[in-house]
Amino acid sequence: MTIYVEKDQERRSSGLIIGAIVVLLIIVALAAFGFLRVTQTRQAELPAVKVQGGQVPAYDVKTADVDVGSKKVPVDVPKVSMTQTKVPVPTVHVEKAK
Repeated sequence: MTIYVEKDQERRSSGLIIGAIVVLLIIVALAAFGFLRVTQTRQAELPAVKVQGGQVPAYDVKTADVDVGSKKVPVDVPKVSMTQTKVPVPTVHVEKAK
């Protein structure tokens, strides 16, 4: 019985998201075609905020080592007649982070 409730909730949330997107698209279309006009009547104002203390987090990041290069590989190049020509082809070597 719990499984059906969870699936039903997923459908409802998906429906709400799709509905919100449709409403947003309608509003954008109305504004684009001149059927809707929005005028700002009052300036926005940021609230006064006082911040003290705190600390920025530190991170130790290890990334993969990526080598990008090229090598000559025989490739069929269309010309008046087909000939095999060596051209540089990109290569990628990735060494996983340790």
